[in-house]
Amino acid sequence: MQTNEPIRCLIIGSGPAGYTAAIYASRANLKPVLYEGMQPGGQLTKTTEIENFPGYPKGVSGFQLMADMRNQALRFNADIRYGVATATDLSVYPYKITIDEEHVHEAYSLIIATGATAKFLGLADEQRYAGMGVSACATCDGFFYRNKDVAVVGGGDTACEEALYLSGLCKKVYLIVRKAHLRASKIMQERVLGTANIEVLFEHNAVGLFGENGVEGAHLVKRSGEADEEKIDIAIHGFFLAIGHHPNSEIFKKHLETDETGYIITQGNTPKTNLPGVFAAGDVADPNYLQAVTAAASGCKAAIEAERFLVEKGL
Repeated sequence: MQTNEPIRCLIIGSGPAGYTAAIYASRANLKPVLYEGMQPGGQLTKTTEIENFPGYPKGVSGFQLMADMRNQALRFNADIRYGVATATDLSVYPYKITIDEEHVHEAYSLIIATGATAKFLGLADEQRYAGMGVSACATCDGFFYRNKDVAVVGGGDTACEEALYLSGLCKKVYLIVRKAHLRASKIMQERVLGTANIEVLFEHNAVGLFGENGVEGAHLVKRSGEADEEKIDIAIHGFFLAIGHHPNSEIFKKHLETDETGYIITQGNTPKTNLPGVFAAGDVADPNYLQAVTAAASGCKAAIEAERFLVEKGL
């Protein structure tokens, strides 16, 4: 392996958190190096339209928003590179980060902005209709389905929250639940079951989607594998996945504190982790909001904390 020059501020991951951290770190003259990962720009590059990010009154595509953030970071001379972090050694300082299993960087401060990946059912139709009716974020995309019928897949608190949110926008919301009961907290169950335009479909599995130029319906199986198994089609325009996210934290978990799901634990209202000089920003440390604007805000915080840390260290 080749060991490269030490880096004052190394940012792993792009998206709103990574690019915002690069903007702030560059303006602070930290000379940050950012590695964009396997999907430059993060998950938002797959979002067709964003209408809730400040500064874009007419809306903006996810790809364009990320391109604008990237260009803003480049304007301040951020060093943005293609590459994937494949291994870490945070047991020694400066911290060692391996890129593409080949180059080892020594980082005097590290900002982790690797995001979280939405879990999908694994249906081929989910990819076919990506951006055309399939979504993993009701608060991001629900606005586009006003007065239409939609479905939410899941039985936990997140699924119930998404269904309740959509019930205020949509004509009807189907909540597709694999089991015969909801896993959500009692209060969330009561709210869902007490909402007139939410219909809970217990013991149903989504097995496919259909539609010409976007989602027009879903194929369901009721009581799959049982003697009274039944195939059902429902007419919908939006199909929302609410079965959780997987934080992209694997290569850091050996050294950083995470919760049971893998989200990096930060200290209070800061991006500080359990290691000095290591900060987590965006969805990799946020199981609650998962929004572009909150990710960007945490990227700002991480860069400011990185600057303070380096000043204290005399670096």
